[in-house]
Amino acid sequence: MNRINRLKYTGVIAGAGLAVVVFSSGVYANNGSKETQEETEAEIEVYSLDLSEDTSACSLDLEIEPASLEEDSQSEPERDAVLSAGAGDVLDNEESGLKEGAEPDTASSQEEIGLSAGVGSIFEQAGTETGDDAAQARNMETQEEVQEQTEPEKHWGYTNLGIAHVDNHLNIREEPNESGKLIGKLSKDAACEILGIDDNGWAHIKSGKVEGYCSTEFLYLGDEAVARGHEVASMIAIVNTQTLKVRGEPNTDSIVITLIPQEEELEVVEVMDNGWIKFLLDDEEAYVSGDYVDVEERLEKAVTLTELKYGQGVSDVRVDMVQYAKQFVGNPYVWGGTSLTNGADCSGFTMSIYKKYGVSLPHHAASQAQMGTRIDFGSAQPGDLVFYAKNGSINHVAMYIGNGQVIHASSPKTGIKISTWNYRTPACIRRYLSN
Repeated sequence: MNRINRLKYTGVIAGAGLAVVVFSSGVYANNGSKETQEETEAEIEVYSLDLSEDTSACSLDLEIEPASLEEDSQSEPERDAVLSAGAGDVLDNEESGLKEGAEPDTASSQEEIGLSAGVGSIFEQAGTETGDDAAQARNMETQEEVQEQTEPEKHWGYTNLGIAHVDNHLNIREEPNESGKLIGKLSKDAACEILGIDDNGWAHIKSGKVEGYCSTEFLYLGDEAVARGHEVASMIAIVNTQTLKVRGEPNTDSIVITLIPQEEELEVVEVMDNGWIKFLLDDEEAYVSGDYVDVEERLEKAVTLTELKYGQGVSDVRVDMVQYAKQFVGNPYVWGGTSLTNGADCSGFTMSIYKKYGVSLPHHAASQAQMGTRIDFGSAQPGDLVFYAKNGSINHVAMYIGNGQVIHASSPKTGIKISTWNYRTPACIRRYLSN
């Protein structure tokens, strides 16, 4: 308790003690003469207790109103009990009386409460309450920080994002070394979850259905990966109906180009104001109703290169052709191109694959569809070519690789990729190799 507060408290005690002396001497007894009483009242109407030692100290005036000292129904011992009590008790009693009667003056009431409890006690109590509130607030902030730390931020569904930093594709191997078996590929800017990194700089990753190893030398990591992700993430529309009609224009009056099965993923070009979705159907733009797709932002995932299990009777040349074609997954699409490494379009890709096996094909999808032997869908074997049409005219070709999948140079966005064989309605299948 500081010096000024001690002086205030001492002043109250002194005043209360002086009042006891006055009552004990009978100064205010009614049995005195009126003149004597008036003189006495005039003499002691105000008692001023100056405790200041210098100009900076505070003085405390204790005023005792004569009317408050008039005799009432209390007996003298009862009055003495009140007056002889500590200043704190007197003020407490006055406070109780105010609660039952008229409302007290706010400033006066606060001063009395402070004095009755002891200024130091009030400050200590207030300090304790304030400290508790502050501690509680700090605890809440700490809990929020801990919660944020225990729940890592995710980006496109990845907790520890890695993105392929390559020109074409990044090989994923079964073991963390260059001689490990090739099991998958990350195309340029495709994403993966980093599960761990060893001392030799090989990252254990998972992307799509592929889990294996690749060198961190060819990965964006940490903040750099997140920044790259914002640059390359694309909108994907996932078909949520059994069969979705694809149209040439964004309205139901437009002709149906093809049909797309449920859960197929479309590369969104634009979400239009009328609710239709413009997307890339291979290397051409087409439209579907936004009512039948779910649109989300996504990064590309790895593709699996797991060895295919062919049925009995599949020739070695077909197996070899498929494995040869799959090594170019992730390489770029270039309209008019025929290079399996630097870029090819759909017919340029199939033409170059078949060239290695002694079959000459023209660089045109519709022309390739005029060659070979037409077969039904149920008889397709790895190496057969699957053709797709727009408005009845062949405009795209892919190579069947088994297990209901095709490999093809799809679009400038995805390059050479693997898709389900009926990602769009096939027009026909042609065979160029004998069994």
